[in-house]
Amino acid sequence: MAKVLEGLYYTESHEYVRVDGDYGYIGITDYAQNALGNVVYVDMPEVDDEVSAGEEFGAVESVKAASDLMSPVTGVVVEVNEALDDQPELVNQDAYAYWIIKVTLSDKSELDDLMDAKAYVAFCEK
Repeated sequence: MAKVLEGLYYTESHEYVRVDGDYGYIGITDYAQNALGNVVYVDMPEVDDEVSAGEEFGAVESVKAASDLMSPVTGVVVEVNEALDDQPELVNQDAYAYWIIKVTLSDKSELDDLMDAKAYVAFCEK
């Protein structure tokens, strides 16, 4: 079973958001990076771009496939993980340590629509 961390919020499209105050760190789950295989490129938005819950904000490409990134929350990008520009494979090493974007959270009530760790594990086991 892929690693699932407590205290994060998860989507059915295998993104997570880690909330820290008014900010959310968004990335792909360990399950997603396992399914993708060796990540070779991460397409990220620009700082100050807006992202919307349930809408595409970028893509992750691996040697096997490309997968759109869907934002779990609405917000404004305040930082992108520049380490992934040069080393996209860091996502494979630790998907939770190497988040993709940091956003300001526009509406924290959107978190209520996401899964907690227990629900996400159950979803992945289906």
